[in-house]
Amino acid sequence: MEAQEYIESGILELYVYGLLSEKENLEIAELAKKTPEVDQEIISIEKAVIALSSSFSPFHSVENFEKIKARLELKHGKVVDMKPASNWSQYVGWAAAVLLLLGLGYQTMELTKTKEAISTVGNEKNKIQRDYAYLGQENKEIKKSLNIVRDIKNTGVTLGGQAVSPKSFAKVYWNQETKTTYIDAAGLPTPPKGMVYQVWSLKLSPVLTPTSIGLLDNFEGNTQKIFAVSQTDSAEAFGITLEPAGGSLTPTMEQLYTLGKV
Repeated sequence: MEAQEYIESGILELYVYGLLSEKENLEIAELAKKTPEVDQEIISIEKAVIALSSSFSPFHSVENFEKIKARLELKHGKVVDMKPASNWSQYVGWAAAVLLLLGLGYQTMELTKTKEAISTVGNEKNKIQRDYAYLGQENKEIKKSLNIVRDIKNTGVTLGGQAVSPKSFAKVYWNQETKTTYIDAAGLPTPPKGMVYQVWSLKLSPVLTPTSIGLLDNFEGNTQKIFAVSQTDSAEAFGITLEPAGGSLTPTMEQLYTLGKV
């Protein structure tokens, strides 16, 4: 094929557009090296492409366009109308994203509620355990008090109210064999702050001789109001006075709350 035939065939345009096979590209490149007319035509086509590309309005002559169509076998080809892509997929995507966010928000809210419920259950469990332990201790104290009251070996001594507190009363449970002594102080009022009840064993003859056998410490904390005091060897009577915290060496008779003979 002569140089002019190459130029008129439109194959050089295809070469510039990169639409030829590798073999055809090599053939045109070799021809351009040998034939100045072909090389010049290729340069002209390249310039035209660059100029048209920069203006974003590509244009080819009718003759060249027909050559390209013939080369690509596009004779009488119809233009296919392309419908704009539907936005439905985008809407579906957004809807899915919104649903995902709502789902995550709901799950987070439910997780928070679950954690709060677990925390509440844990707190309730701890409270129940504390209450159970407290009730267990209370039960032991009640059983202990009942055993003291029911022990037939204990001598019960009732202490009646005195002038400073006529409505007060107490009871002493004294085992004369083991010398153990318990005081039931449920009939005494709560002592004022800084004061404490002190228990005395008394000998009435030949001279009134009081002996301290203990303090009723932690009065409010002792729910059963049963107090163990020191062992008592001998006593003809018992009395309870109100004394300054720490107790006194001798009873304050003006603060004698209860008194009773054995």
